[in-house]
Amino acid sequence: MPLPQLEVFETATPDTAPEVVVTDRASVEEARLAAWEQGYRAGWDDAVSAEAGEKEKIAADLARNLQALAFTWQEARAHILSAVEPLLTGMVERILPELARESLAPMVLEQLMPLAAEAADQPATLVLNPAVRTRVETMLTAATGLPLVIEEEPSLGEGQVYIRLGLREVKVDLSRATAEITAAVRNFFTLSQENPDG
Repeated sequence: MPLPQLEVFETATPDTAPEVVVTDRASVEEARLAAWEQGYRAGWDDAVSAEAGEKEKIAADLARNLQALAFTWQEARAHILSAVEPLLTGMVERILPELARESLAPMVLEQLMPLAAEAADQPATLVLNPAVRTRVETMLTAATGLPLVIEEEPSLGEGQVYIRLGLREVKVDLSRATAEITAAVRNFFTLSQENPDG
């Protein structure tokens, strides 16, 4: 059997052989330097591009993490407020009125002393709720020794006292202060629930 013949793909013949160019050493050095510069520039551009991509990735990660933290903070705030609300509301509704009752006599004394200094010979008139008479009267008599005229007025709140001395009148109203503090605490929690962003 005859051997197969292989096809030859060479296109150059001895007449068309590639030319060999001989250059001087300076040209070779210039070409090598230009190739190095081109490679360096390409590497630098790749590094700048990679850095820009990394910065974008970091910025996106940071934004995502900040958003998650904000959401977590809002959840934590809502949880804390819902846990603290019954405690604060209970304190305001139960303890604050008792503190007001305990503080009423010292507040009346504080308001009465400057008035008594101006009109020492006149009796002071106190208009108050009958429920607080004993506490207020006992403290003022012991602390000042001033002559007192006490008028009971059941329509006044237990934290309200009118002090009259001569032509001057001063009102002590712890009931109103207590009501305002209670309303402020309730409003705080209502607004916090309506506007969770603070």
